[in-house]
Amino acid sequence: MQIVYWSSTGNTEKIAELIKKGVIESGKEANTITVSDVNIDEFLKEDILVLGCSAMGDETLEESEFEPFIEQISNKISGKKVALFGSYGWGDGQWMRDFEERILGYGCTLIDTPLIVQNTPDDDDQQCIDLGKKIALT
Repeated sequence: MQIVYWSSTGNTEKIAELIKKGVIESGKEANTITVSDVNIDEFLKEDILVLGCSAMGDETLEESEFEPFIEQISNKISGKKVALFGSYGWGDGQWMRDFEERILGYGCTLIDTPLIVQNTPDDDDQQCIDLGKKIALT
């Protein structure tokens, strides 16, 4: 399983690593990969898509790498199970609600409520690890 993310400060990367920890603790394999390094063809072979992006600007997805990636896969992910996550420093999570609505509009099913963490998660942030476990059991 690939956990694909974009992170400017390292907070979303840390969430990705904690989700990976939960997946591995549940006996499954997982790796984290930045959106700029992902092989789209390989990623689309996955049954479960795990996507993370921090809030940018006025609560939007990052526009130079992550947004184009989502646009590129948008017409190829119908029927997939998806888990969403990200971090933010301000606002109320509107970027994630918008992202969730888009993913559902592409014909995907969400595994759980999107996970958002304000600023940096703790090293043992249980909600991140629990999401990984839930993903592994799906």
